[in-house]
Amino acid sequence: MGSETISVNKFKVQTTTISRSRVSPSWARSVILSAKPARMPAPQILAHSPDGIKALGHVNLMVDTLIANATIEDLRAITRNLLASGSPGLATAFTDAARTRLRQTIAKRIANANGLFETEIDGIHAVPTPSLDNILARIRSLYGAGMGFASLGLLASIVKATIGLRWEREGPMATTLAVIDTDITQAIQSCKEELEVGRANDLTTARDTVNKLWISVQDSLADVESWGGEFPFERAVNSIECWKI
Repeated sequence: MGSETISVNKFKVQTTTISRSRVSPSWARSVILSAKPARMPAPQILAHSPDGIKALGHVNLMVDTLIANATIEDLRAITRNLLASGSPGLATAFTDAARTRLRQTIAKRIANANGLFETEIDGIHAVPTPSLDNILARIRSLYGAGMGFASLGLLASIVKATIGLRWEREGPMATTLAVIDTDITQAIQSCKEELEVGRANDLTTARDTVNKLWISVQDSLADVESWGGEFPFERAVNSIECWKI
C-alpha cells in the first residue's frame, strides 16, 4: 500500500494505493469531499500610481477623458501648475516625454520654407503669412524641449527665405523678424544645454547646423545692406560669434 497525489476535477487528492477490490464507495466519497482546491498564483500588480491606481502603462480612463475634452488653455494651466508644484524629477520626465513625441512627429510637421512671406498690395514690401506662425510654434516647441539643434536648422531656413525681400522699418515684418532674432538666441542657449548634458552625440552634424545658420545670417546681412534696410539679426550674429562649439 502506497501514497500518491491525483487530480480530480482541479482538486488535489491524497490517496492510498490499494487494490481495486478493497475500495468502497463510501471511502472514495469521503476522500473527495475532504480534498482542498489547488492553489492558483496570486495576480501580480507591477506598480501603483501615487493615488493607488494601478500603473498599467497608459493613462487612466477618466484622466484621458479630461485630456481629450479640456480646452488648450485649461491644459496649459494644468500642466504649468503640475510642473510648478511637483518634484524636479517631474519636469525632467515631462521634457523627456516631449522630446520623444517631437522626434516621432518632426518629419511630418516641418514646414517648407516656401510661403512664409508674401508681398503686400504695394508690390514692394513683404509681410509674414500664417505659415510662418506655424513653423515658429514648431521651432519654439523644439528648443523649449531641449532640441536646440533641430530648431536651428528650421531657423536657418527662415533667415534664408528673407533674402531678396524688402520690408518697412516699422511694420509687421520688422516686428516679426525681431522676434525671430530672439528665437535664434534662445535656440542657441538650448543647444548649449543640449551639449552640456550630452544629448548632442554627433558634433559634426551639430557644427554643420550652426555653420548653415551662420551662412544664412551673413547672406541676409549682405542682402539687407544692398537695399539700405535695417539688418534684423544682430543678436543672432553676436550669439554665434561668441559661441565656440
